Amino acid sequence: MRKRVVTLITNYIKKYKDLDKDSEEVIIYGLESLYILITKVGMIFILAAILGIFKETFIFLLCFNGIRAFAFGLHATKSYICFIVSTIVCLALPYLASSITILQMYKIIIGVICTCLIFKNSPADTHKRPIVNPVKRKKFKIISTLISIFYVILSLFINSFISNCLLFSLIVESIITAPFTYKLFKLPYNNYIKYLEEEDENVFC
Repeated sequence: MRKRVVTLITNYIKKYKDLDKDSEEVIIYGLESLYILITKVGMIFILAAILGIFKETFIFLLCFNGIRAFAFGLHATKSYICFIVSTIVCLALPYLASSITILQMYKIIIGVICTCLIFKNSPADTHKRPIVNPVKRKKFKIISTLISIFYVILSLFINSFISNCLLFSLIVESIITAPFTYKLFKLPYNNYIKYLEEEDENVFC
């Protein structure tokens, strides 16, 4: 189904615009990513509605994507693995966030640890999308760190559920940007370094 939809849209675009091979591959990659995102999020929201935690899941995803958009992190190598893990995280954590209360002292401890880890490890790229530009890397690191600090401060002054969502978002992001997690899933880390090394080799060849 995914391949059929992507092919139909790509062929439609090619009717109105001449595409070279590289441009076509970029469009196909983007459409496939968008298709996976829409179907994955749609299924998660359907399950959340069935479980009666639609609002909670929506709020958690807003908090999580607010930090992930700048800190990035690993992606599963298979779409079904991504769906399974995303579903568990996006349903279990909102439910947990609505069920527990975290003391202020622990919020500060968790927040400081997560902020330090995000500052150290972000932005964490993937081998398919290495973040090569040093200016962009520095910008993403600064923004993700500032967002982390903002989340921690905000979590101390708002209601328990949203506060927990903010902290859980930082915990998840700290995990998926950590070198250990990449190693655990046998994925390459600091992919931009390898990309730059390959460029240097091509220059001297």
